[in-house]
Amino acid sequence: MNPGTILLLFVFAYFIGLLVISYFTSRNSDNQSFFIGNKKSKWWLVAFGMIGTSLSGVTFISVPGTVGKMTAGDYAFGGFEYYMMVIGFFIGYFIVAGVLLPLYYRMNLTSIYTYLGKRFNVEAHKIGSLFFIISRAIGATARLYLVVNILQIFLLEALGVPFWVTAFVLLLMILLYTFEGGVKTIVITDTLQTSFMILSLFACIFYILSNLNLSFGEAYSILEQKQYTHFINTDINSKTFFLKTILGGMFITIAMTGLDQEMMQKNISVDNLKNSKKNMLTFAGTLLFVNLAFLFLGGLLYLFAIQNGAGYGKYPEIVDGVRTLKDGFGFFKPNGEVNNIMGDDLFPALSLLGYFPMALSVIFIIGLISALFPSADGALTAVTSSYCVDLLGLNEDQQKTEKQKKRLRMKVHLTFTVVFFALIMVFKAINEKSIVYLIMEIAGYTYGPLLGLFAFGILTKFTIVKKYSILAVTLLAPVLTYLINLYVTNNTDYRIGVELIILNGFLTFVGLWLVRSKKLEVA
Repeated sequence: MNPGTILLLFVFAYFIGLLVISYFTSRNSDNQSFFIGNKKSKWWLVAFGMIGTSLSGVTFISVPGTVGKMTAGDYAFGGFEYYMMVIGFFIGYFIVAGVLLPLYYRMNLTSIYTYLGKRFNVEAHKIGSLFFIISRAIGATARLYLVVNILQIFLLEALGVPFWVTAFVLLLMILLYTFEGGVKTIVITDTLQTSFMILSLFACIFYILSNLNLSFGEAYSILEQKQYTHFINTDINSKTFFLKTILGGMFITIAMTGLDQEMMQKNISVDNLKNSKKNMLTFAGTLLFVNLAFLFLGGLLYLFAIQNGAGYGKYPEIVDGVRTLKDGFGFFKPNGEVNNIMGDDLFPALSLLGYFPMALSVIFIIGLISALFPSADGALTAVTSSYCVDLLGLNEDQQKTEKQKKRLRMKVHLTFTVVFFALIMVFKAINEKSIVYLIMEIAGYTYGPLLGLFAFGILTKFTIVKKYSILAVTLLAPVLTYLINLYVTNNTDYRIGVELIILNGFLTFVGLWLVRSKKLEVA
């Protein structure tokens, strides 16, 4: 039996395990089980499971790849510079725990966008939900594409399996084990998946250290000499300048966690506010350590690759039908070109092309699948919940029976699975090589209006009564953000990076201030 078949058998066995868990957790489930787990989730289970949701395939694959100096779009990054964003994340989690969680528990929300409806009007409620659905669908499918593409390139292409079949089967797996239980199921499955992801991370670190005959300290010293460990980018014009990366990371966390139904759906499934805060802060502290471990692994992967014959050279790339040679890092061919393995290709190339022993390749593939499922199952459940609760008003519908509501919710769940599949195929067409910063840039445009809406609601006492004014502001702000970004890029040396979300949120806030009601105020 060839190695690829063995690895696929492990993937299949892993999925069967998820289905078994789903069967037991979804028995006697109802819509409230699906939406918020009947508010019976244990805080420590949610905290641990959220690590997997937050990390996803982007951290598992892309973050180690960022350590080697490379370019993705206008981003030039390397070393441990990504950790400045992680510090921003950490600060952001404290703001979420201190400001947003108390608000959600005080209002006893199933969907966090209900706050916008109560604070402003129905228009704000539906717009908030719509921006979340768009944001989460794009972000989740970008992460899904990353993992699906790796499975396709390194395992399934050789077996003649088309990319669309791989994507379809994986989405079908996710649909099957989330169809009934929703949040009640994924709180348990995410915990299992996080465990496998972290096991894979540390197994790979210890194997490479052993193979290179290095201690932690010795490996870090070598990485330092090769300039793989620098944390701070002091070039203020760079997209990864450390201060704006920290600020951008902080606001990304506030928006992508605190204003995100998927992440908050799990938090508000905890029985009380005190335990929910424990979950959030425990999770925040753990992420500091785990992300640093992923960056350390990234440095080790480059050392391991160099030890096994990799280096810098020319690799072929087809641009507009013309074959060109570009500088890259990879394994040399006899003609002097390289098999490029920069960025997202580095970790899977070493794990699945025979450089690691089979046992470690199995651990890697299980870790990779474990990184895929938490980001996809929670997103699929959350967009279904938001659509049903916010846009269809399923909780307030007195005319439908519980059975009719459940049937409608399942139809919505199935529909979004099809939407996710279509978006994965779009990302396949785009074929971005390093996706971590692409996701952050997309988030800047889609989560910015949510940031501005919630900030205006929490920080001011004004309301908005003019019809369609909120819609106009939340559509105009991202367009203005894009135009400003385009102007700055074309006319200055400065590059707007992850602080894009701050600009977008600020423009939304200013727009809402201009259309506010000057007579009506919230008491």
